[in-house]
Amino acid sequence: MVAVVPRTGVEMNMIFSKVRVERNVQRFQEKRKNGMNAKFSAKCVALIAAGAMSMSLAACSGGSMDDSSSSNGSAANSDTITLGSVTTNSGTAAAYGEAEVAGFKLAVDEINAKGGINGKKVKLESMDDKGDATEASNAYNKLAGDNNVLAVAGPTISATTAAVAPLADQSKLVTIAPAATSDSIETGNYLFRTCFKDSYQGEVAARFAAENLKVKKVAVLYGTGDPYSSGVGEAFAKAAEKLGLEVVDKESSSSADDTEYSAQLQKIQASGAELLYAPYYYSVAGPYIIPQARSVGYKGYVMGPDGYDGLKMTDDKSLYNKVLYTTHYSADDNTNTKVQDFIKSYKSKNNAEPNTFAALGYDTIYMIKQAIEKAGKNATRESVRNAIAGMSFEGVTGNFTLDKKGSPKKSVVVLELKDGKPQYKTTIQPAK
Repeated sequence: MVAVVPRTGVEMNMIFSKVRVERNVQRFQEKRKNGMNAKFSAKCVALIAAGAMSMSLAACSGGSMDDSSSSNGSAANSDTITLGSVTTNSGTAAAYGEAEVAGFKLAVDEINAKGGINGKKVKLESMDDKGDATEASNAYNKLAGDNNVLAVAGPTISATTAAVAPLADQSKLVTIAPAATSDSIETGNYLFRTCFKDSYQGEVAARFAAENLKVKKVAVLYGTGDPYSSGVGEAFAKAAEKLGLEVVDKESSSSADDTEYSAQLQKIQASGAELLYAPYYYSVAGPYIIPQARSVGYKGYVMGPDGYDGLKMTDDKSLYNKVLYTTHYSADDNTNTKVQDFIKSYKSKNNAEPNTFAALGYDTIYMIKQAIEKAGKNATRESVRNAIAGMSFEGVTGNFTLDKKGSPKKSVVVLELKDGKPQYKTTIQPAK
């Protein structure tokens, strides 16, 4: 049972917080006059203010962060069900966040057209985190402080999701990240995923290389400075060895956004590798790694993870033949009626082809719908969390069951480029 703080207590907490921050700001300003580094002083003041803001948000929601607002977050006394979203709609990853929001909105529109959830219309409150962890935290806290918000979709990228993860637990607010694949993110309490983890797709790629491509010798190239690149790369190498493949060479770059890889690729070419696994983003693998691999004489397979989605290419599209990547969804999967229905609806609403991020966003809303329906007409934040834990779900991006850590063990789509165009290759089901 969560204790409810009286209104007078809430007001007092806010007053005390304000007093504390004023005192501390004054102290730091005095120290600054005495020679404290200005940049450090400003940073300390900001941190103190942020801490006080968090306390105030907790107070406004009916108690401390540990004594969360989850008891008040309920659909019982409202004619609508409010869902929040935190996505990256500006900055370098804006294309991902915008696609997710398009998927969210399509799902909400479909749900409302069919009578809503438990007879109640769905309202979506969308926030832009700009790809920044602090912005994501602020946006999330605003949503969490609104007792009408029953669940949150997002954030978009792993860095912002990692910042939000502890806030989800503190506010006891179900949060489902559509595309944050990093293994390091703590999930399973109130944070869940629609996407598979980095390590999982690395393992699946290795199994595909061994069982479908029938290669014997593989090489790995990854960026050591990027958790995504290094995490997927290491997972692939480890799984490949377990499957009996010979890892003939492991190369790395200092970061995942270098532009010159010829030295590493020459070594890989000389190693006799039949497949190169290069887990980088679309903006690096496309214009740099793949053309440079071909320029040093490498003619084997190149394979990557979901970061290859939207691969940027040079004018010579023939360089990209024998390039494959794992992802969550394919518009060319004619075997899945859910996929085809989704594409039709998305095109009708947006006059564009849906990508992976739109599909993941779409599934995220339907996961929330399923959980709220199970929780019942008087659903609370806590009951929604209990309903989603261990959930089995059938969606556009695959069928899966959430594991104990809140991540899906799901099917993986493999696409192969043919003259620059990704084509559906196969769907790999989870290993039993």
